[in-house]
Amino acid sequence: MNKYDILAVNPLFKGMTRAEIESILGCLKARHTVYEKDKDVYRIGDEIKSIGIVLSGCVHITKNDMLGNVHILQNAEAGELFAEAYACQQSSYSQVNVIAAQKSEILFIDVNKILTVCSAGCVFHQSLVKNLLFIIAEKNISLVRKIEHITPKGIRERVLSYLCYEAQKQGKYSFDIPFNRQQLADYLMVERSALSNELSKMQKAGLIEYRKNSFMVKPQKQI
Repeated sequence: MNKYDILAVNPLFKGMTRAEIESILGCLKARHTVYEKDKDVYRIGDEIKSIGIVLSGCVHITKNDMLGNVHILQNAEAGELFAEAYACQQSSYSQVNVIAAQKSEILFIDVNKILTVCSAGCVFHQSLVKNLLFIIAEKNISLVRKIEHITPKGIRERVLSYLCYEAQKQGKYSFDIPFNRQQLADYLMVERSALSNELSKMQKAGLIEYRKNSFMVKPQKQI
């Protein structure tokens, strides 16, 4: 897929044709950058003025606690946005790290170009602002969802909460997740060794099957 095909399914450009997207990217003076795996896109303390859109690859939004443990708050894959809340705050400094989980191409758009009507009287700005507001609301819901995943005390309950959500979201019992084992442990805020041990127990119990980042949730028979 080329970048316009990816952007066509991005919620920021909802309701726009490819030709309209090409036109508005010129108006917004969008720029793109390629990051190698594990390279920083944003670090804590960076001033953020631009929204990032992943064109290829994947980035993780992370934060370290006082003990140095890394916690994955969210991830953004091809076609998804990040940093929109910080950018919209105006002169906001990042409180999280954004790191390329793999080689990634990122498109950056200065949020002021979206929020300020251009001299050309571009008809798409109103749609962009409306779509951006919707995206921010969705991200807030996503953070609430993560809280739901990590609220249970037991690792099994956390894993099932997350995997059942992914199965429902993807509409199938077999699916891939965007995390390796360490990243999943960070996301669920558990120790990796304890997570691996619990996954093995869950597979033996017939609750799930897995191989690397591919999982299958097994429906349980009703008694």
